[in-house]
Amino acid sequence: MHVKIPRVPLVATLVAVVAAAALLAAPTPVRAPAVAGIVRATATGQTGTGQAPQTPTTPPPTSTASTGQEPPGTAPAAPGGTVPGATPPGTRPPVVDHGPRTGNKVALTFDADMTDAMRYQLRSGAVRSYANLKIIDLLERERVPATFFLTGKWVEQYPDVTRRLAGNPRFELANHTYGHLAFTPDCYGLPRIAEREMTADVARTFDVVAAYGGRQTRYFRFPGLCHDRKSLTALAPLGVTVVDGDVVSGDPFAKSWRPVVRASLDGVRPGSVIVLHVTEANAPMTDEALPHILAGLAERGLEPAPLSEVLGVG
Repeated sequence: MHVKIPRVPLVATLVAVVAAAALLAAPTPVRAPAVAGIVRATATGQTGTGQAPQTPTTPPPTSTASTGQEPPGTAPAAPGGTVPGATPPGTRPPVVDHGPRTGNKVALTFDADMTDAMRYQLRSGAVRSYANLKIIDLLERERVPATFFLTGKWVEQYPDVTRRLAGNPRFELANHTYGHLAFTPDCYGLPRIAEREMTADVARTFDVVAAYGGRQTRYFRFPGLCHDRKSLTALAPLGVTVVDGDVVSGDPFAKSWRPVVRASLDGVRPGSVIVLHVTEANAPMTDEALPHILAGLAERGLEPAPLSEVLGVG
């Protein structure tokens, strides 16, 4: 697994997405691809989410803290006792963009955002869905592995969909905060979480997701890929690996599937981590782009695999 040093990402490709994101007040911005193989203390970037709201059916319990020997929000260990992405608690987490540039594996990752503003849009009927079942249908039908970065509020909004994800042995579950708040200033207009609440927010999400079982991980992705020294330090007690990605699809608010396909394939290489979104209303073209992305990967001799395998832990 490759790690990175601090750097500031390119912003030229973000202008169109930032402008569109302001329209919904709860967007998932996109950042330029990260330079591969380097631990950094700062970064900025993007994430996303999408289906009709469901009535939660006895949501799993949530907690905001832990007091035992294990870090807060500890996921069940996989066979052999290792949870993918787990790092020693008390150390600043590594930040990775991609795995080793060998072999032919790449990771398809899908962010599932949910903010209070997005919940309001669902309740008001302004938006039909933030859970794109067409994406999940295709992945299941074609037996394609994927990793889903889930916000706690998305899980609570879509418990049945979360159970479906957890029940698929080809899918891994990862953490994308509880309510998709910004962990740094000036992160694409997202409301900001207080520094004192960062650790509990992420721990709570691990607990929410862990209640569903399946292939749990200690992978974490910041909203907007925005993080700095303070936010990384806040995650130190949790024993996580921060995953950005080296291929950003730009699917949030895309008006056509073709640019999403181009962005996903132009820079893809062995070990790449592709950032996509399963939030239908905010990323309406992703399900149309995905078959073309899969075909393009096959033409290049690349094969989707779970994130843990791509990063060299599976």
